[in-house]
Amino acid sequence: MNKKIFLFLLLLLPSFGMKAQISVVDTSETLQSDSIDRLRLKVQYELAYVKDSTDEKQLKEPLKETLMLEIGQEVSKCYSYTVYLRDSTLFADFTSGVSQETINEHARAFGNGNITYQIYKNYPTGKVTTTDRIVTTNILCEEKNERPQWQLFPDTATVLSYPCRKAVCTFKGRSYTAWYTLDIPVSEGPWKLYGLPGLILKATDNRGHFTFTCTGLEQGKKDSPILINTKKRERLSRKELNKMYERMMKDPVGFVAATSPNVIFKVHDANGNPVKNYSLPYNPIELSE
Repeated sequence: MNKKIFLFLLLLLPSFGMKAQISVVDTSETLQSDSIDRLRLKVQYELAYVKDSTDEKQLKEPLKETLMLEIGQEVSKCYSYTVYLRDSTLFADFTSGVSQETINEHARAFGNGNITYQIYKNYPTGKVTTTDRIVTTNILCEEKNERPQWQLFPDTATVLSYPCRKAVCTFKGRSYTAWYTLDIPVSEGPWKLYGLPGLILKATDNRGHFTFTCTGLEQGKKDSPILINTKKRERLSRKELNKMYERMMKDPVGFVAATSPNVIFKVHDANGNPVKNYSLPYNPIELSE
């Protein structure tokens, strides 16, 4: 089967400068996935995050994205539901042969999805696996599944009508306050956060750059699989992957030229002039500790 890839470049031209986002859909992705567990519980979170920590407006009004956490017997999977809907829609557009105008319209409609990676905790056992696509390169990163060292506090709060207790940790370079509920005795949470005696319903770092808030829960349907695609991926260490992210954001034009020679990516200002030394804001959730 021939692999077909869509590459969408979404440009915003605010008065203070330019920002760009590259969105890629690999239409073979859903056809090559393997089942690694059975879904027990599906948890939806709203992620409020700051992509540009130098943008005062964004600090006051963070970006929003919907995440989904699929919890199985042994494995969990966390991913952007926003990106999932975008990719599913564009895949359907491609297979049904709709017009390019319709495809572009749908790409713009779902253009706010920035979380392209998928995180699998305890897959394989004792590890955490991250899959991603950076422009046209499929990535797989396998590392130790580190358990945050939580401090438990007697403070209480209510999230989504569930009584919660407070816990605090420093993890991957950020300090987090989490609220977990004993009513759902599942030691899981969004992103790489887990290890409490109940499901984490809310977590925020002390800078206010990343806040996860549970907005819905659903029992898994019978025989619903948790899927992963590990085929034809470049395996990188976490250090190598972080460097790749940084290179991409620091010089996206040069990165695309070096890694995807068949893709043409140029940035112009509002007057049509080429932009030199173009970069994207970079505020990763994982910082150097």
